[in-house]
Amino acid sequence: MDIKRVAINAVNEVIVMTVVPMDYKGQVQKRINEKMPLATVKGFRKGAVPKDLVEKQYGKAIKIEEVEKVIDLALSRFVQSERLNLLGTPLPKINENFSWDEDELVFEYEIGLVPEFEIDLEAKNDIVKYVISADDEMINEQVTRIQKQFGKAIPQDVVDANSDVTGTFTNEEKGINNTTTFSLDIFKDKKTAEKFIGKKVGDVVTINTKGLFEDVHQLMDFLKVSHDEVHTLEVDVDFTIEAINAAELAELNQELFDRLFGAGNVATLEELKAKIKEDAESQFAQQADQKLMSDVTDFLIENTKFDLPSEFLKKWLQTVGEKQLTPAEAEVEYARSEKGLRFQLIEGKALAQSNIQITFEDLKTFTTNAIRQQMAQFGQTNPTDAEVQGIVAKVLSNQEEVKKLSDQVVGEKMLNLFKEKANAKTKEVSYQEFIKESYGE
Repeated sequence: MDIKRVAINAVNEVIVMTVVPMDYKGQVQKRINEKMPLATVKGFRKGAVPKDLVEKQYGKAIKIEEVEKVIDLALSRFVQSERLNLLGTPLPKINENFSWDEDELVFEYEIGLVPEFEIDLEAKNDIVKYVISADDEMINEQVTRIQKQFGKAIPQDVVDANSDVTGTFTNEEKGINNTTTFSLDIFKDKKTAEKFIGKKVGDVVTINTKGLFEDVHQLMDFLKVSHDEVHTLEVDVDFTIEAINAAELAELNQELFDRLFGAGNVATLEELKAKIKEDAESQFAQQADQKLMSDVTDFLIENTKFDLPSEFLKKWLQTVGEKQLTPAEAEVEYARSEKGLRFQLIEGKALAQSNIQITFEDLKTFTTNAIRQQMAQFGQTNPTDAEVQGIVAKVLSNQEEVKKLSDQVVGEKMLNLFKEKANAKTKEVSYQEFIKESYGE
């Protein structure tokens, strides 16, 4: 058999395979001989059919099967021996003049190659690395929320300026249906709050979403709409009142502190505020990391130039799913996935250029830390190593979980690499400033 590569361009090639009789004829004859005792042809006893008739009846089908086995094995070995870094899998080219009756058979396979490129993680950019602080106003609001949460709710007949109101926001057209509780000071305009004063359980208050809150992103919390909608949402929503309560604030004492953080961990209001600040800024740091990751990703995709075998990939996408796609559907799917593919290649190159590898110990350490965090959230702050490692072993025995966790480990390593290499400008902001700069609000 003769196999060769024909280059079309840097990312597209054709593998040409010429199969000659010696590649398949021996196996075909063996299969025909095996058929002889079983062959049945009208006018002949079973097992007494002449060989030429057996070949006429079964030979072509056997030849096709055996040649396909030969080319599948040869193609796989050739890709490995040539160390071809493929995108997708080889696609057979259609030859209108092809005939299985020929002794010498030529097959062609289109392949798409991973492009060669370099990335510059330290390139000049305008990326900002945010350090988000929890200001006094936010901390004091959280203290009050804690006091309300652990205080006593006193039912009221009508809403007044200090009431906590529970009910459901609805708008059928936009699919809004969310039950929530709030105090009247959440609204940007006092006139909106005044609409609730004097209302009773069962009453419906209609308000418009435009300018409802100081921060439009609060619509995501109270109405459960998507981020894509909040900037343009301008509809009336009905709020049906289901409960009205006055909050008797819980006393800030040792009993409350112990209930919140465990015995003896917090003893004063100042320590409570410090703990709130620490927890809030830990969460903010995660959001800032996500923003940094997103910004660096977008920068690298925009500034790392390389060609993809796009036409090949569109044809390949038509064939790989459970349902074959039309050319138009494949075009849409390629447009949807191209950015992700580009970053996947950039990510792999970044890890390779920085000699970063993912080891089993990395995976085990990451999983252990994740399990401990989850257990702490459910009140198990001091699990034994044996308990944790038992859960870790169970998790890592699941291949789907291993895949998801491996992706998370790669993400963590990429984030640390970006923090180290990307020339991002550090900027300290409050949470509200971060939201405004991140989302243009």
